[in-house]
Amino acid sequence: MAGRNGRTVRDLRRANRTAVLQRLYFDGPLSRFELGPATGLSSGSVSNVVADLVADGLVEEAGSVDSDGGRPRTLLRVASGSGHMIGVDVGETRVRIELFDLTLTELARAERPLGQRRYDVDVIVGHIRDGVAEVTETAGVDPERLLGVGIGVPGIVEHTPDRGAVVHGQTIGWDAVPLEELLRTGSRFPDTVRWFIDNGARTLGQAEMWFGGGRGARNAVVVLFGSGVGACLVTPEVEHGRAVEWGHLTVRVRGRRCRCGALGCLEAYAGAESLLERWREEGGRPPADTDEETALTAMLAAAYPADGSTADPAALAVLEETAEYLGAGLSDLINLFQPERILIGGWAGLQLGAGFLPAVRRHAAAYALRHPAEQVTIDLGRLGPDAVTVGAAILPLADFFARGGRRPETAPEGPAPAWRAVLEERAPR
Repeated sequence: MAGRNGRTVRDLRRANRTAVLQRLYFDGPLSRFELGPATGLSSGSVSNVVADLVADGLVEEAGSVDSDGGRPRTLLRVASGSGHMIGVDVGETRVRIELFDLTLTELARAERPLGQRRYDVDVIVGHIRDGVAEVTETAGVDPERLLGVGIGVPGIVEHTPDRGAVVHGQTIGWDAVPLEELLRTGSRFPDTVRWFIDNGARTLGQAEMWFGGGRGARNAVVVLFGSGVGACLVTPEVEHGRAVEWGHLTVRVRGRRCRCGALGCLEAYAGAESLLERWREEGGRPPADTDEETALTAMLAAAYPADGSTADPAALAVLEETAEYLGAGLSDLINLFQPERILIGGWAGLQLGAGFLPAVRRHAAAYALRHPAEQVTIDLGRLGPDAVTVGAAILPLADFFARGGRRPETAPEGPAPAWRAVLEERAPR
């Protein structure tokens, strides 16, 4: 029966389960007494919900703590083995697949290097399918028991009612690719496996906001700096994070040709692919027949030789110019959105590392308006090279929370709250 606000008893139970699960997940272990004020539920509701979650195997005891004059209080936590999810990063040099338990402890991983046909759709679909099969077999996890497979991809992701997630990746030659449909069609996996697909910069941002350098921030920008560049914007108005095509901001009119086809994009100057190309144009010699990560390592070694030898002036000049372009690009984000924090991730951002940041900060401050520039911090992300896969795994985790910890096949009748609503809450406090 529905109440005046349209919510049924089932909806209320599901919302209560979600509230308790999330607080135990992010703030636990907690006692039943602590769960009341943390969730806003009455002591009776907390007891009923906890009893249900324990019976379902989702929550377990985790010791006890003394109380003020009374009996010790039992602590509760989410049972790590009660669910599994997979995160996939469709990156620029490889497809990385990782299997996690419910508390995001990695149980198995697989990587598939990308060669010359790196963005051929059939190749990518094959890598994802094979990788998912490999990690579940390695860890001995039944695919039917997966909460879902989350996938971070380059480009704009459109969620359609008939074909699922459709990817528009202009820079990689993907024109309305029905990736979710392709993964489902002819898949060796059971129909119960659910696929969650989103932009890679957004999954990176989600991971940093939940578990990394963005925790506690209300306004933040998380930058993905790889072959290209992208960003995830989080503001009070866009709390679940929005992927923005920051790399295709025009920084020089009639400038260098970007791989998207336009002229003067930030990506044409600041992405690792263009950075290496500019080094070659200036006479640099990246190692032949190597991937971009190896070539960038060589460029950094040439610009900043560890043995004290003379630096390669071309490599040094290109890196210094790149810092200015990145700083100028960040200044636009600072002026437009006034974030508290900017975090730089992605494999190229992590390779350039902390030594690159002072120049980027200096240029960002020089190009931005003074007041918002004084309010922002610019740092590296904290989750390392696995941040996109962690963020991708959050997508099925958020769906699990939205369903109150019930799997799709056992969920109450009617649609579960959208998993995006759970992301919007940025659950960690």
